[in-house]
Amino acid sequence: MEENKGIIGGYKVFNPDWTCRGFRYEVGKVYEEDVQPKTCSAGFHYCENAADCFNYYNFRPDNKVAEILALGDIDSDGTKSCTNKIKIVREIPWEELLRIVNTGKGCSGLRNSGDWNSGDWNSGNRNSGNWNSGDWNSGNRNSGCFCTTTPKMFFFDNPSEWTYTEWINSRARAILFRIPVETLEWVCSDNMTEQEKNVHPEHNTTSGYLRMLTPSESAQAYWDSLSEVEKNCIKDLPNFDPVIFEKCTGIKTE
Repeated sequence: MEENKGIIGGYKVFNPDWTCRGFRYEVGKVYEEDVQPKTCSAGFHYCENAADCFNYYNFRPDNKVAEILALGDIDSDGTKSCTNKIKIVREIPWEELLRIVNTGKGCSGLRNSGDWNSGDWNSGNRNSGNWNSGDWNSGNRNSGCFCTTTPKMFFFDNPSEWTYTEWINSRARAILFRIPVETLEWVCSDNMTEQEKNVHPEHNTTSGYLRMLTPSESAQAYWDSLSEVEKNCIKDLPNFDPVIFEKCTGIKTE
């Protein structure tokens, strides 16, 4: 958590009646609480990036959105912040908000970098679906044009029946994303090579040293620690190929 004090601008979303967590706000007024702000716990919450507000509120024009100033102590978790003194500066019209949350032109969706999109997270143009990089798509996650369906993914260089959403929600992905980036291993003096002893003379005192595993070694150690059920969950992925899997992850499964 980050704590500081100063005047910082940001954005806050309210229900259509200007309430948030049961408290009603008014434009132009300053509100203060005798608390130490803590995100998700105490204080008036807001986001410094307008688009981040809609991780917590529905993106719809009947909600009120205001520009605010944080005037007191501030706590932040990186995307959401809170303060113990806030000023509701002005209401942001929906048309202006769309320009703020999108980098493309004429978009009615959220976080679009392309133009004239009504869906969300599109980098292409005139998409009504979501996460498209092509144009005029009403389906989701298309890189082509004029597509109405959501494409299936390739696994291990071959077509599958899985969509990206199925992969995102799969247990296999959750298991693989726990592979540690860095792992330390204790090496006893008796198991050290002469080169390691020359590089780490402190082993004479400590009786060993901590060795940083390579990414492949770290991944393999993680795989070896998995249960058979977890390993089979990976092996049950569409078109599973142990040679390709080792090439991509450094993990030998057999």
